[in-house]
Amino acid sequence: MNEAQEATSPATSLSGPATCVSKVELRVSCKALLDRDTLNKSDPCVVLMVQNNGQWIELDRTEVIKSNLHPVFAKVFGLDYYFEEVQKLRFEVYDIHGTHSIGTRDDDFLGGMECTLGQIVAQKKMIKPLLLKYGKYAGKSTITDLFSKSDPFLEIFRMNDDGTEQLVHRTEVIKNNLNPVWEPFKVSLISLCSCDEERKLKCLVWDYDSRGKHDFIGEFYATFREMQKISSGNKVSWDCLNPKYKQKKRNYKNSGVVILSDLKLHRVYSFLDYIMGGCQIHFTVAIDFTASNGDPRNSCSLHYINPYQPNEYLKALIAVGEICQDYDSDKRFSALGFGARIPPNYEVSHDFAINFNPEDDECEGIQGVVEAYQNCLPKIQLYGPTNVAPIINRIAKVAAGDGNIKDASRYHILLILTDGVVTDMADTREAIVRASYQPLSIIIVGVGNADFTDMQILDGDDGVLRSPKGEPVLRDIVQFVPFRDFKTASPAALAKCVLAEVPGQVVEYFSHKAISPMSPMRELLTPILSPVATTPTE
Repeated sequence: MNEAQEATSPATSLSGPATCVSKVELRVSCKALLDRDTLNKSDPCVVLMVQNNGQWIELDRTEVIKSNLHPVFAKVFGLDYYFEEVQKLRFEVYDIHGTHSIGTRDDDFLGGMECTLGQIVAQKKMIKPLLLKYGKYAGKSTITDLFSKSDPFLEIFRMNDDGTEQLVHRTEVIKNNLNPVWEPFKVSLISLCSCDEERKLKCLVWDYDSRGKHDFIGEFYATFREMQKISSGNKVSWDCLNPKYKQKKRNYKNSGVVILSDLKLHRVYSFLDYIMGGCQIHFTVAIDFTASNGDPRNSCSLHYINPYQPNEYLKALIAVGEICQDYDSDKRFSALGFGARIPPNYEVSHDFAINFNPEDDECEGIQGVVEAYQNCLPKIQLYGPTNVAPIINRIAKVAAGDGNIKDASRYHILLILTDGVVTDMADTREAIVRASYQPLSIIIVGVGNADFTDMQILDGDDGVLRSPKGEPVLRDIVQFVPFRDFKTASPAALAKCVLAEVPGQVVEYFSHKAISPMSPMRELLTPILSPVATTPTE
């Protein structure tokens, strides 16, 4: 069986003596070969020959497959395909008896077949018998030719000042298509061309190979300034050229045409733009007061107040809070608790103000939160379970009110400190999915030595978080870290880790809502490119 794979895209309709070159891959298999061996079956190998000036010249050969009358060869033959030429091919099959040159008197000739490359390309499936010398059939032996089209993809590289190349974008692979239309993609001008409209971009078109040995179709060079011509209604296209074919064929034109079908420019703002435009970051902390933390009066408790050293709850609170307080002008922070029995009736609450003022749960500065926490401990009874969905829903509701303002004036960060895996996981997943539509980021810090493996599901780094009903989050808004990973590190290391994703989440939310900074300081343009490649109808 000869499986032909088209590896380049011929050009659009051309006038004049232009040659379009394609790369064809042939994979070979045979059926019902003659058995020439006495003890074992034949050990076949296929030799591919091409005709040049009336002479048959060996181009390549497959590997030898031991004792097999129905071989499927792994070897791939590569040929240049010219539409305007008759390219004669001959396949010869031998039963190999040694390691010396194939086709000697020691090897048995099992049959041959002649055809043209055009027949393989045009018929798509062609079964032909193997013939012995003088046109005699080699029993029921056959060889089959299959033709398939290329699987093209496009790569764009930025040419740097030092002569190096930086990959900017790689498109998806379009299977079995000579006229691929790739998906539009976004890229910043900084990444694309370092904001230099005249900087050269090297673009390569490949035919995908699952083994990683992609076939080179051709290349072209472009600039962002050339791309912008499409905005004035002009057609923007580039000839895709293969230097090898250009040297080989005097009348070679191209190996295809790549067309830019659309280009849109979008203003992209940075986190700094929103902050300098007046966006306030409101910080809320939620503290786990479940019984698993241990009696606060016991030095082994995670809530034990050591006069000489803050406990893990305080360390995490201070490390994150001190960063956030710089972005909130009034320096007032909400401080909530969950999982405790609270006065006066000592009923379990999963959403209470630790200053016991339900009308105003805010504290003055981070120090005010610390004092409220320390004053709260003697007045409550640690209980359970570890339910965090009520607090997430509460803050999401507050954030939703700010989200209705339709400007970039406020964003929320909820820091949840807990000593174990949440009990209400299903409700928590549902709450996070709902919260992902609001101006809110959630940071969860695991305190103590519990097994937090199940908490990783809330952090979307390993996959998209979904509600129990299967609805995905709109944005990845949760960052989870175990505090024990930072026990020996500085507070700054913890803060850097848990807050690293927040700037991107802020920009992502306001960009999704198409909300600009209240006083934009600077703008970056992001082009959305829609490339396609075309071929003629043959």
